[in-house]
Amino acid sequence: MHVAETKVEVRYAETDQMGVVYHANYLVWMEVGRTKLIEDLGFRYADMEKDGIISPVIDIAISYKKPVRYGETATVKTWVEQYDGLRVEYGYEIYTEAGELAIVATSKHVCVTKDRFRPISIRRVYPNWHQAYENAKKQQSE
Repeated sequence: MHVAETKVEVRYAETDQMGVVYHANYLVWMEVGRTKLIEDLGFRYADMEKDGIISPVIDIAISYKKPVRYGETATVKTWVEQYDGLRVEYGYEIYTEAGELAIVATSKHVCVTKDRFRPISIRRVYPNWHQAYENAKKQQSE
């Protein structure tokens, strides 16, 4: 299983009045982590979009454990949790600067045509990407 790691410096604009990261900003950080993972595997979302394919979120789950605060550098870890050739579920952990687990999350995506929103098979349309996901995904025995 490949795990991408990304550092995020917490900006003041990402926090609430208590200096704690506002909950919706973790979604942005998850996207940053997902993009890094895909780049680590040798691909780019932007290239897929040039082909007229987009990858919307179809489900998301987040569990908040500890706050991340202004002035810290958070660590986002991202991996392929599950993949079946059509749908992909990414797993995430976000850590505080002190290394404490702050967030556990998953997001599920499906690739669709941008013009008609019709699902496509990653296995068929992007065989190299499919193989990279197969190689990178979390093993069932883990």
